[in-house]
Order: sequence, then structure tokens, then C-alpha cells
Amino acid sequence: MMNVLLWVVAGVLAAGFLAAGTMKLSQPKQKLAASGMGWTEGVSPGTVKLIGGVEVLAALGLVLPPALGIAPVLAPLAAVGLALVMLGAMGVHARRSEAQMIAVNLVLLALAAVVAWGRFGPYAL
Repeated sequence: MMNVLLWVVAGVLAAGFLAAGTMKLSQPKQKLAASGMGWTEGVSPGTVKLIGGVEVLAALGLVLPPALGIAPVLAPLAAVGLALVMLGAMGVHARRSEAQMIAVNLVLLALAAVVAWGRFGPYAL
């Protein structure tokens, strides 16, 4: 049962971060800022693309390695990476006084932490 829950959580995280990362990679930062990502105004275009790339790679790392049976240890490492990205995002949103976004980051961090715990620990693949 817990293994299924971990797959579901990892899949939801992967879908969300794949979409978010792809958006950051494919759109100029001005368009991202206009769509509600005001934090992009304070960073370089390269940083936005870097964050998008990290999110896409982490999304793929959450599901592909265990699904393919190739280096499944990459899944909890990807989850830890996403947790770290969310910690950084919380710092950015705190500086911008965006409490609602911090709450979203906290939920995503908790979900990534659950996947990391489960896949490093009792439900490793």
C-alpha cells in the first residue's frame, strides 16, 4: 500500500515539476513574470532556465529510473533535489513577502521529503 502511495506522490510531483520546468525553459522570463511568476524579475534569464532544467531533470529522475529498473537510487536523490529547490524557493518568496507561495513550496517540500524517506528507507526499489 505504501509503495503505491509513493508511486502516486512521485508521479504527481513529476507531472507538476515537468510542466513547471518546461514552462521555465520554453518561455521568456518577461512572459513568466506577466503570468504570475514575479520572482523571475529578480533573476537572470539563465537562472530561470537553470531552475527549469533542474525541475525537468528531477521530474524525470523521480519516475524513470525506478520504472525502468536502471539506477533506482536516482529517485530519492531527485526527491532530495526537489526538496532543496523548494527550500530555495521559500527563501525567494519570503524576501518577496509571498506567504501563499511559501505555503505551496512547503507542501511540495513535504511531498518530496516523503518520497525521499520512502525510497531511501523502507520502500526502496
